[in-house]
Amino acid sequence: MSTPARPERKYIYNNMMTDSRRWDGFKPRDGDIIISTPPKCGTTWTQMICALLVFQKVPLDRKLSDYTPWLDMPVKPVEETLGIYETQTHRRFIKTHTPLDGIPYFDNVTYLFVARDPRDAFISMGNHQKNTNPEAMQHFMQAMQGRDVVMQRPSGDVLTRFRNWISASGIPEEGVPTEFNILHHAQTFWKFRHLPNIHLFHYSDMRADLAGQMRRVADAAGITVDAALWPKLVEAAGFERMKENADALAPTSAHPNQWRENARFFNKGEHGQWQGILGDEELALYRQVMDKRLEAELAHWLEHGWNG
Repeated sequence: MSTPARPERKYIYNNMMTDSRRWDGFKPRDGDIIISTPPKCGTTWTQMICALLVFQKVPLDRKLSDYTPWLDMPVKPVEETLGIYETQTHRRFIKTHTPLDGIPYFDNVTYLFVARDPRDAFISMGNHQKNTNPEAMQHFMQAMQGRDVVMQRPSGDVLTRFRNWISASGIPEEGVPTEFNILHHAQTFWKFRHLPNIHLFHYSDMRADLAGQMRRVADAAGITVDAALWPKLVEAAGFERMKENADALAPTSAHPNQWRENARFFNKGEHGQWQGILGDEELALYRQVMDKRLEAELAHWLEHGWNG
């Protein structure tokens, strides 16, 4: 099947953490930046980079989540979240975890997709879930009432969870679990990477050369930064500095006390966290799925980035 000339919104992603129908009322503006990533692949990092490039000052005046709430998250009324974006007069940068085939495509909007080695993202998500405040989880459960969503209760065994997670297609019509499927999410952007407003970034590249990747974001968004200001902005976007400023930067879109420890939201950010955790059976299945579902170039990029 040939790839259409433009991305098409084909699926509704409706699960515990996201409802892509909330995009129905979104009104784009020239220059909007949509940050679409799977979780634990550098979402908050990319939001911070965009904030630094847009405002070009440190520190920010408000919490990062106040500028760029997660549009798809069905905890707050959609009118409230859209209202935040509607009242903004600065260059907007919008957070979503929905793949490109679940959000609208606009020619006048810049799309940033960030990927990570799927194995590391999985391990990082486990740490992320352990750091979630029980009050916030209860808030999620209450918000699910009245929604036609099946609660997926993961196995307590990390290896079983990984096998189920990596085997899922990520396509809503093909069963559960469908939450946050990196392989499918990456495919939706990879096939349109030739379009001038779609830009692909990788977590490993950001760790290895933050300044270079920030310049790539600036170029993608058409933002000019004075050379003398660059070092200050790059320092503010560094992993350790963001961890130090976790109270202002950790997401609070769902609940004001979303995390047990804000600093643990920026846990390690290391490459190869999966080593010593995933066993031979899991790694064999992982390789089988990667080889079956992804073209070789995309599979290599997901694991290593552009400079791997």
